[in-house]
Amino acid sequence: MSKAERTRQFIIEASAPIINKKGMAGTSLSDIMEATKLAKGGIYGNFENKDEICKESFLYLRSQLSDKLNKAVADGNSAKAKLFNLLNVYANDTNTADGCPILNFGAEADDTNPVMKEQVKKAILSAQGRFFTIAEEGIISKELSASLNPEHFSIKVFAMIEGAILCRKILGNDDQMKIVLDSIKTEFESYFL
Repeated sequence: MSKAERTRQFIIEASAPIINKKGMAGTSLSDIMEATKLAKGGIYGNFENKDEICKESFLYLRSQLSDKLNKAVADGNSAKAKLFNLLNVYANDTNTADGCPILNFGAEADDTNPVMKEQVKKAILSAQGRFFTIAEEGIISKELSASLNPEHFSIKVFAMIEGAILCRKILGNDDQMKIVLDSIKTEFESYFL
């Protein structure tokens, strides 16, 4: 990695948690300069504008979360183990104290930033796809009943978890997250053969 690439990555990694917490509009160039200890020229020598920093920060946060979730799935040897491992990440992930980047960036970009909206859309579909694949593979392996609709299940589970993350952030506790995750587990277990 060249020095310019390392600097660019450093700016992304330093900016990402700030933008996730304060929002794209709420994060100023001064915030990024303070976090990186770089002058304006050092930042804009690596990025065209703040929108590009926001986009790259989202992609970085999404990648970090995706890697963690994919590892949890890979560590499971059955549909149940894969799903429960995945749900355990959500139950124990303290990094969502500032909210999920999909939720945070999505709420801000839905009407104002078509580039970010498209990135968030891809992230939502990917997250839903992870749940869909677990359900579908469980049906194929005869671990789960074919009456489970993987598409409906994946959409519902994703939406419930995102809602619970929002509640965790606003209410400052895990009560809703525990109820949501228990509900998902109970429903999933109802399809066991």
